[in-house]
Amino acid sequence: MKQKRSYQSAKEVMTKKVVFVDGMATAKEGVELMRKEKVEALIVNKRHPQDAYGIVIVHDFIKGVIIPDKNSEEINLFEIMSKPAICIPAEMDVRYVASLLMNVGLRMAPVEENGEYIGMVSLSDLILENMLF
Repeated sequence: MKQKRSYQSAKEVMTKKVVFVDGMATAKEGVELMRKEKVEALIVNKRHPQDAYGIVIVHDFIKGVIIPDKNSEEINLFEIMSKPAICIPAEMDVRYVASLLMNVGLRMAPVEENGEYIGMVSLSDLILENMLF
């Protein structure tokens, strides 16, 4: 008889590092920060309390800088980011995290708990950090 899968939350599989950046930073500065911090995404700060956070991932640099052959020192992060950043509740079951990311076409998203971003979860995390594998 098969054993029922146990619950695993986004918080349990996420990467704990979250790096914030100003949207006015250039694409070049964003990549330099990603290299320095060893992260694959940056959270773009809100401009004011009613604003939403943005997110910029490697895919955005490919789509917004490399493919259109633009200068990374002339493009600001706010021009290539996705906004609003879709966040994942910390206690959401990984099954639903996977479904949400796939349904909206995202590779990764910030994990939110008590109104704060506490980590990042990616499709890779869902496999590599999952108890089923």
